[in-house]
Amino acid sequence: MANIEHLTKLKQGAVSWIDWLDSHQRPNIDLTNANLRGINLSTAYLVKANLVGSDLTDTCLAQANLTGANLTGAELVDADLQQANLTGVNLQSACLINANFDQANLIGSDLRLVRGKGTNFSQANLIGSSIRQAKLAQSNFSQAQLNRANLSESDLVKASFDRADLSGANFFETELQSASFSQANLYRVKAIAAHLSHSYLLGSNLVEAILVCCDLRWSNLSYANLQGADLQQAKLRGANLTRANLRGANLTGADLRGANLRGANLRQANLTEADIEDTIFNKAMLTETVMPHRAKLN
Repeated sequence: MANIEHLTKLKQGAVSWIDWLDSHQRPNIDLTNANLRGINLSTAYLVKANLVGSDLTDTCLAQANLTGANLTGAELVDADLQQANLTGVNLQSACLINANFDQANLIGSDLRLVRGKGTNFSQANLIGSSIRQAKLAQSNFSQAQLNRANLSESDLVKASFDRADLSGANFFETELQSASFSQANLYRVKAIAAHLSHSYLLGSNLVEAILVCCDLRWSNLSYANLQGADLQQAKLRGANLTRANLRGANLTGADLRGANLRGANLRQANLTEADIEDTIFNKAMLTETVMPHRAKLN
């Protein structure tokens, strides 16, 4: 249970709270299972606070300092954490439905097994964070920094990553159907066996991306840069790759049936054993391209 004195002082407001902390040499903050619903805690000092199981529904924590705090299993439904400092925070199994993390700092944070829908991480800093096995369908990660983040085995269906930086991120077996990555930086991303059917990747940077066995059926990859990408055994049936750059890409055994490669750059690409039935290669650049045996181009 929460320390009653801590809880009482905190509810008096951020200014009174920091004065009390200073006069008590900043003790370890214990707010375990505290009911903090709807309270205005903007700019509050909660460094390394124990907020395990706390109820922060509809609570305002904008610009609060929660560095190193433990929010395992906390309820953050409709909470406002915009511009909050959440560096190294533990949010395992927390409920983040409609929570707002706009421009928040979540470097190195632990978001494994979080639950949420419509959560806003727009322009948030999530570099090196762990978001494994999370359920964040329809969440907004537009313009967020997700370099080296681990999003493997998560449900991110219909999530938005437009113009986000995902270089080096891990999407192993992640559910990303109908997700949007318009103009996103996916340099050297690892998306082995990820599910990206009907996704929108127009103009995205996928240079040297590892997309082995990735499901990209009916996705829009027009104008995407896939130079040197590994697409072995990838499912690209019906995908739109108009004017995409696939120079040096490995498409060995890929399913390209009905894909549109009109005007695409396939120089030095490897399509050995790829299925190119009804694939459109009109005006594609095929210099030094390794084509399937007895291939007939459309």
